Amino acid sequence: MTASTLNISRRNLLTSAGALAATATLGGAGLVQAAAPLLGISLPKSWRYKLGAFEVTTIMDCETFIDGPFPIIGANATEPEVRALMRENLVPETRYQPGFSPTVVNTGKELVLFDTGNGTQGFIPRPKGGWLAQQLGPAGFKAEDIDVVVLSHGHPDHIAGIMEGDKPLCPNARYVIAAAEFDYWAPEGKHSGELENLAKVFRANALPVAERFTMLKPGDDVVPGIRSLAAPGHTPGHLAFVIESEGKSILFWGDCAHHHVASLARPDWHCVFDIDKELAAATRKKTFDMAATERWPVIGYHMPFPSIGYVERRDAQSYRWVEHTFQLYP
Repeated sequence: MTASTLNISRRNLLTSAGALAATATLGGAGLVQAAAPLLGISLPKSWRYKLGAFEVTTIMDCETFIDGPFPIIGANATEPEVRALMRENLVPETRYQPGFSPTVVNTGKELVLFDTGNGTQGFIPRPKGGWLAQQLGPAGFKAEDIDVVVLSHGHPDHIAGIMEGDKPLCPNARYVIAAAEFDYWAPEGKHSGELENLAKVFRANALPVAERFTMLKPGDDVVPGIRSLAAPGHTPGHLAFVIESEGKSILFWGDCAHHHVASLARPDWHCVFDIDKELAAATRKKTFDMAATERWPVIGYHMPFPSIGYVERRDAQSYRWVEHTFQLYP
């Protein structure tokens, strides 16, 4: 230890001792500081970053905790297996907070909104969910300025925000969806039971703006820089999208995953919301492998907010969600 180091250490010690003595004196004088009030949990409701010349903003539509992941994920496994995987990954065994994250892409020419959240008829409607309409403004957008609304698929937590009361939330937008998806949900009398309940929500929200719909085939562009990809199984016409600007890409995969641990570690585990469970499992595996190989950042609608991360390949059948830290900052 040098003399200068010793002097610095002595100064720090003397300063700390003085502070302690002053604190003791104040305490002895009978001064009592009131405890600060608890403020409650605070989470950001939107999150923005650059992708080449584009700006991408995810918006929180809901922050509710739900039971799971079992049996939402892993109905073809056992509850002890699912709970053991949660313990191994240091997350709660029976509760989790899925993301519900509509996303706005500003291409510089158009504002493109991916999915519309729960609205008043979704899986988690207002007041606990359905926040998109209220959060667009704080995130920096006006609903009337949205040019394109992209629907990854027809489930209520993605389409029930199309309508706000008896009017479209985004009155000047055109809408895009896979033709197979629209044809699955729109017809009257096609479904029964729970599927018909879901179809009713689709019809109530999509049919009032049906004349504004463009029907996509996988591989079609939404706008320059946004390309659709087939991702069937969760629903028949479920789509993912590659967003690309100035050589940089991000994958919006919609509902290819519903839990940031279970879905990726065991893509073969069934999800209760998947219509074709084996096809959905194959799509998960294919999509995760593509994201890991390309090293793309991913927007996962149901990943923990802000729903941005990366996919790491663990072995031939298993993957890991790596949450974004600072990789996409300018």
